[in-house]
Amino acid sequence: MVVSVMANTSLLLHLALIIFIAFVLPTFADLLKLEHPAKSDGSLSILVIGDWGRKGLYNQSEVAHQMGRVGKKLDIDFVISTGDNFYEDGLKGVNDPAFEESFTNIYTAKSLQKPWYTVMGNHDYRGDSKAQLSPVLRKIDNRWICLRSFILNAEIVEFFFVDTTPFVDNYLTEADHTYDWRGVTPRKTYLSNLLKDLELALMESTASWKIVVGHHAIRSAGHHGDTPELIEHLLPILKANEVDLYINGHDHCLEHISSKDSPIQYLTSGAGSKAWRGDVKIKNYHRDLKFFYDGQGFMSLQITKTDADIVFYDVFGKILHTWRVAKRLYSAV
Repeated sequence: MVVSVMANTSLLLHLALIIFIAFVLPTFADLLKLEHPAKSDGSLSILVIGDWGRKGLYNQSEVAHQMGRVGKKLDIDFVISTGDNFYEDGLKGVNDPAFEESFTNIYTAKSLQKPWYTVMGNHDYRGDSKAQLSPVLRKIDNRWICLRSFILNAEIVEFFFVDTTPFVDNYLTEADHTYDWRGVTPRKTYLSNLLKDLELALMESTASWKIVVGHHAIRSAGHHGDTPELIEHLLPILKANEVDLYINGHDHCLEHISSKDSPIQYLTSGAGSKAWRGDVKIKNYHRDLKFFYDGQGFMSLQITKTDADIVFYDVFGKILHTWRVAKRLYSAV
């Protein structure tokens, strides 16, 4: 079931209620539907960042500065966070100073004072997972929009944000870390409902573009590599419903992988702070790997009804890789 909350200029007025509903009813996987208007010409400009929350360390502040510069140039509409928002172990609660130390006090550029649509990563689940979902955080910083899974209708494109951490089997048996699974148990029921809701939402979508966002990679040449559980359970749904892009974090790098058996482009933007130099499995992908960078940086996405322009930037704001995706026609720039 897809729950639709109609909003345009009233989005911010309704958002607190939406998040409250998601917070107090977390055991249901129903996908709440938010709306964000496109520009007057129908286009959208977005920045994507992941794996960032280190109180400014590991070049997080430098990446944030360049995001502000690029965000101003592109006149961005919003920011997407692909998870692992607060290291090492999420937030301790809604009053944890790490929220402001890693978010509010870092992303201070005027161009970044836009909504941040956010999913949680595995490190976020190691803390108080409900804290990031709480409407209390929006009272501290009204940019913060974090739900487990949801749909963002931006007119020409629909973004489907998916809570991928509960899919990963290893997290249930890890001895070194404790995960806060409140709201996602029983796990089998939670995941089954989530996949059914996502499949229905994708089938019913009439948007020109369908883009899915999760924390974990489906395909990656980085440290963690592919996520077998997502390949088994999530990928068939994406292929069957003509998804254009899958965007993720988790691996601390920037990368672009094409698909041999579908039009899906796999994009990793998980380089918001600490990166893993030299940790790459390029041999696993060969020609499918269009781009890989093992340093800090971020990604921009500019979309019209007919084209999507993807750009990756490093910590200095240098353009590293560009790719233009025409609707159902794929060609390198």
